Amino acid sequence: MKKIAVLTSGGDAPGMNACIRAVVRTGIYHGLDMYGIRYGFDGMINGEIFKMKSHDVSNIVQRGGTFLKSARSHEFRTKEGRQKAFEQLSKLGIEGLVAIGGDGTFTGAKVFYEEYGIPTIGCPGTIDNDIYGTDYTIGFDTAINTALEAIDKIRDTAAAHDRIFFIEVMGRDSGYIAVECGLGGGAEMVMVPETKTTLAEVVEKLKGSPTTKTSSVIVVAEGDEEGNAAEIMEKVKTTINDDSLDFKVTTLGHIQRGGSPTGKDRMLASRCGMAAIEGLMSGKANCMAGIIHDQVAYTSFEDCITKDKPLNQDILKLIEILSI
Repeated sequence: MKKIAVLTSGGDAPGMNACIRAVVRTGIYHGLDMYGIRYGFDGMINGEIFKMKSHDVSNIVQRGGTFLKSARSHEFRTKEGRQKAFEQLSKLGIEGLVAIGGDGTFTGAKVFYEEYGIPTIGCPGTIDNDIYGTDYTIGFDTAINTALEAIDKIRDTAAAHDRIFFIEVMGRDSGYIAVECGLGGGAEMVMVPETKTTLAEVVEKLKGSPTTKTSSVIVVAEGDEEGNAAEIMEKVKTTINDDSLDFKVTTLGHIQRGGSPTGKDRMLASRCGMAAIEGLMSGKANCMAGIIHDQVAYTSFEDCITKDKPLNQDILKLIEILSI
């Protein structure tokens, strides 16, 4: 294998640039020709592929987002789109791919490998931390710290005005961000897609708070079965029907995706990037390079896509204990 290309796809995550840097420089270290693909699978289809040197990835390890850009490609979901992508790679003689992203990225890479046989290894780039086969995903730690900084500030104003805040964090299908932010931010309750929390339980929690507790924070993952934070707040407010209580909602939104990656995310991204290149060189393919128990681990795309990564129930119990 002499030529390898790297792309980022799906939602951006802090640390993607650090991962690109590690991929490119590890490849160059081993004497490979390295290529970058702009705009993910769409860029592969449209031929936005360029050769990369070591200096191309200078001064990016500390930057959020992805300098290769990202996109969700509808055309790549078609047989015709994937054929165009294969032809673009073939013209340049590219023999291997590193795909940085989440389960949607890995699904596309898996199908592409099965159809055209170009060895591909993924790196887990998503703030949601919902990828099976790695303890943490690139961007998760940064998203947690960004959200916690906001929650701490909201807690200040909640306490100053005796308010009840419902704070929505990202997590359409996963409650990892909500759980860790809830614990670290001292939330009275956390609502996540993986466990059912009824409105009655929320009302009971708020009504049952000690009289010395004049403010409360409830962290809601955007994908909770009861709805988003605004919908839940309105239902709870109507049920309690107490004009003396002041309810507020804050949706943190895309600030969780941005910002300079933490040291932990830079380290994780760098290790996964190196592992992806060295995995391809050793003959691995159709899998993801992650970190489990501080050791590099390769997990098939099939398992990454189909297997669930359950929440730590001990953390949920700890939030309940510490919120009394």
